Amino acid sequence: MRRTANMGFSSVIRRGLSPRLPSPWRSLHEGPDTIDELLDRHLVKKSPKDNDEDDELAAQRRLTSTRREALSLYRDVLRASRFFAWSDARGVPWREVLRENARREFEEARFERDPEVVTRLLIGGRDAVQKALDKLVEGSKKRVEAEEQQRRDGGGR
Repeated sequence: MRRTANMGFSSVIRRGLSPRLPSPWRSLHEGPDTIDELLDRHLVKKSPKDNDEDDELAAQRRLTSTRREALSLYRDVLRASRFFAWSDARGVPWREVLRENARREFEEARFERDPEVVTRLLIGGRDAVQKALDKLVEGSKKRVEAEEQQRRDGGGR
């Protein structure tokens, strides 16, 4: 055994001698371990505290993602409102009416934490912006066609 103590670890392995390793340094093939015992011995165990931290991190990521989507929608509403330049019956430009309403609705939903409700609000908001822009485009096309028709009719006289 004295001869083994002077040899390096690699030479001990090459010669087929089994060195006595302390318990944490046992080789994987030593002993009748099952897969479960092997995993229990070598994997770091999660404490319930770690699980709570993971849940908080996941919730924070969802919140950050939702916040980003809400801000993106709000910016899209502001951008889309630029196209509504005409005034309503009271003489207030529609762009201002739309911006005030968007601000009020976003403020009302500001502290909503239910992910399903928030998702429904975001989808509804996106849909409303898209429908408004579609109607605006449709109305613009009709006005352009009417102007072209008027030019054709006026030019032929």
